[in-house]
Amino acid sequence: MEFAERPSFDHRDRQDIYEYVERHGRVTPTEVREALDFDERRFGHQVAILRRDGIVEEVEGELQIAIDDGAEEEYVDEEVAFTIRPARQADLTGLVGVIRSVVEDGSYVLAESVADLVDHEEVLLRHNELESRMFFVATVDDAVVGWVHLRAPEQQKLSHTAELTLGVLREYRGHGIGSHLHERGLEWAASNGYERIYNSVPATNEAAVAFLEGHGWELEAVREDHYRIDGESVDEVMLARTL
Repeated sequence: MEFAERPSFDHRDRQDIYEYVERHGRVTPTEVREALDFDERRFGHQVAILRRDGIVEEVEGELQIAIDDGAEEEYVDEEVAFTIRPARQADLTGLVGVIRSVVEDGSYVLAESVADLVDHEEVLLRHNELESRMFFVATVDDAVVGWVHLRAPEQQKLSHTAELTLGVLREYRGHGIGSHLHERGLEWAASNGYERIYNSVPATNEAAVAFLEGHGWELEAVREDHYRIDGESVDEVMLARTL
């Protein structure tokens, strides 16, 4: 699944439509048209051009930014059958719930901030002048049980970097789900031209550090006493992976 380059617009109407859809995730054409105060003919003409150019698409009667959805990948181990696929806007509530469940003990502060941001914005995927944000999810019987998230700033000096978070519900660990999510996330990052991927966790999250180091990540730095968790000072472990 790839993001196209940030689209440029030679007409303000098309830019306004794109920015509204990108900001809201998935919306009905009527909502966009009324919010922007366009008449039906003006709006329909501009949306037709955006769809023709592959900038927005209509799915089940709603508009969303057009992104190559990529493939769903199905896996089966001895006990669990699961699917790795791109996240959809409809996954938002379940995905936020999974992230909050994984981070409830305070062991993954970066992922906790991701859940807070997505919950506040009510949008999963972003692609604007400030950032690109992508999620893949693992599902069992259509329920989200894990995720990998990548956030890439659009600033030129950081355009080769992305930040990754990843997690799996405790009851589904040990089946390779985390490894497949990790691989899918890195594939997306590489296909979009990112060269360095970063992740940070509290030093007390030894399992996360071991997982990342076992998948080729290297320790970059330690910030002493960076977190205060349950009244205790905890170091931040900063890791990186070169693609």
